[in-house]
Amino acid sequence: MASHSLLFPGLPLHSARLVLSPIRRDDAAALFALQSDPDVMRFWNHPAWTRPTEARAQIDDDLAAHTTGTQLKLAVRESPEGPLLGICVVFALDRDAARAEIGYLLAPGKQGQGYMHEALQHLLAYLFETLGLHRVEAEIDPRNQPSAHVLDRLGFHLEGVLRQRWRIQGELSDSAVYGLLADDEARSALPA
Repeated sequence: MASHSLLFPGLPLHSARLVLSPIRRDDAAALFALQSDPDVMRFWNHPAWTRPTEARAQIDDDLAAHTTGTQLKLAVRESPEGPLLGICVVFALDRDAARAEIGYLLAPGKQGQGYMHEALQHLLAYLFETLGLHRVEAEIDPRNQPSAHVLDRLGFHLEGVLRQRWRIQGELSDSAVYGLLADDEARSALPA
């Protein structure tokens, strides 16, 4: 089995303010703090975590998926050893179809400053250029206007709404499906 460095070459990713590097086991406390916050998780497809063991188990699953090349979870930081500010996840990675889905979360204190836009610009460039993907998708709750704004700025197209797709803690919610193709005009605005 190939190592994740062969399946996911060229990491970490660097932008003007950020470093995106594979999640580490020592990120468990920060990941728990992020994903146990009900405001952060308001529009996610599962409820906020309630036990720190959930973060450790998730990171173990993430690292195993990295090794097989089926998923990539990147920690968003301001420096290589800095604290975890957020995550970008690449999942449902189908190398034969050259497509994947992305998800992302950012700490409340860092929201509204362009951090996620910057992180996703570099992640998308990596997915298209280094991994050779043709299509990237994102699924969000349509009520999550900040996330919709990020996707719009990146050039994603709203392709449809799946009605009442998720039931989280008894609440039904829709899913807005966005897509970006390697040959979309907006793709040319991504970093090289």
